[in-house]
Amino acid sequence: MEEKKFKSGFVALVGRPNVGKSTLMNYLVGQKVAITSNKPQTTRNRISGIYTSDDMQIVFVDTPGIFKPHSKLDDYMDKASLSSLNDVDLVLFMVEPEKIGKGDQYIADLLKEVKVPVFLVINKVDQIHPNKLLPIMDSYHKLESFKEILPISATQGIGIEDLLATLNKYLPEGPQYYSADQITDRPEYFVVAELIREQILRLTSQEVPHATAVAVDQMNKHQNGKLVIEATIYVERDGQKGIIIGKGGKMFKQIGINSRKEIEDLLGERVNLHLWVKVQHNWRSDPSFLKQIGYDKKELS
Repeated sequence: MEEKKFKSGFVALVGRPNVGKSTLMNYLVGQKVAITSNKPQTTRNRISGIYTSDDMQIVFVDTPGIFKPHSKLDDYMDKASLSSLNDVDLVLFMVEPEKIGKGDQYIADLLKEVKVPVFLVINKVDQIHPNKLLPIMDSYHKLESFKEILPISATQGIGIEDLLATLNKYLPEGPQYYSADQITDRPEYFVVAELIREQILRLTSQEVPHATAVAVDQMNKHQNGKLVIEATIYVERDGQKGIIIGKGGKMFKQIGINSRKEIEDLLGERVNLHLWVKVQHNWRSDPSFLKQIGYDKKELS
């Protein structure tokens, strides 16, 4: 009997903010490795999720949503998105289930420069009537830049088997880069910081989320059978600090409770979480601070 060939490779997820890139990656790896939110700029750093089956391993690189830069952080996010496309095997361009608009046209034009195969993935198809899907697909067919057009729903699992089968068809034969039980290439402290930031995104409004960064200061000692985690939430102004703390510290307490539960689910052990909030004026436009908290890319130097 002929031995099954093992396929492997790196696949970039590209698209406008909130199109569902992180949701898809979390669905595929079966656990939360990338934070999700209905606010733009949720994903700030390249995060890899690892999908492994009997005959294939895919390392998904989740890029920040592409949009027009306003600050050093925005600029970094765009550069990180585009630079990641030069060293992958395939690109998945994710879009909403609607006819092509200016934002997606902008990204589609950028993707014409990419040398590797680009698939168009129309997400959230569970939210539209099936009759509307063909005209949407036609509006993208006219661009003639996609090897495949695949409708899916990352929340419902619709079309995921077809997507994986198509990826298998195009990926090269290769080694298994990571062990079968590894789901991300990011260190745990990075994912923990992201889980805390996710709760801030979920619980606060106004512009606080975009002015927030989280750094894990300590995560290596146990006390009374619990892992002690110390983390600092950075904001840009005193008013934002006030919103995160909330009336009588209520918001701050809720952020801690929700974050601890998510972290315990991720790590599979009990956690004692200590949070602080500090004001770091205009940190988003401060390259040295961005490096200090982990946005450490050549583009910022």
